Amino acid sequence: MANFSNRKPLWLGGDVRLTSETLKLALAKGLQDAGVDVLDIGMSGTEEIYFATFHLGVDGGIEVTASHNPMDYNGMKLVREGARPISGDTGLRDVQRLAEANDFPPVDETKRGRYQQINLRDAYVDHLFGYINVKNLTPLKLVINSGNGAAGPVVDAIEARFKALGAPVELIKVHNTPDGNFPNGIPNPLLPECRDDTRNAVIKHGADMGIAFDGDFDRCFLFDEKRAVY
Repeated sequence: MANFSNRKPLWLGGDVRLTSETLKLALAKGLQDAGVDVLDIGMSGTEEIYFATFHLGVDGGIEVTASHNPMDYNGMKLVREGARPISGDTGLRDVQRLAEANDFPPVDETKRGRYQQINLRDAYVDHLFGYINVKNLTPLKLVINSGNGAAGPVVDAIEARFKALGAPVELIKVHNTPDGNFPNGIPNPLLPECRDDTRNAVIKHGADMGIAFDGDFDRCFLFDEKRAVY
């Protein structure tokens, strides 16, 4: 990945899985050894890596995550300039060939990359609120199920911003505390059995809508006030 990015700075983040922090720091060390400056945004979702890559002038990013997979899985999502995913037909095969060739220069400590921790949460929430005009909002009650994944802290920040702006929006938070043990089940709303808590909360609280996120909140299921799924 360092060679693929021409050793330019990279954003780095990780989800709530129990192995994510260790893998992320090992990845950071390898990137630094290759001369890459690492910008670590901490515990995050993939959407925050996309945001950082596109809006903040860096040519790539990596999110350590296994998304909606079982808790003992982990992996990485690679992002190139313009917040474009690196997939099989957009560069991942090139990364594979570089890795398989295993032709890397020895570590030059004089050219080792720097490591910096950066909190982008406020900037990300600013970006999200740029899509709406709070003055146009009518009273709204939303159920949001974070699945004990990375969405929880972002949901908290959004809730705080709504309150600070006096917006008539109430958030009913379900499984909002990040926990890599996933005590309420794998955060995978693709599975019908993982939708019940959101669906039931919509009815219980008379909500206008429900949103259930996966572990790194790059996908969600939507529920209307009648519990229909979209």
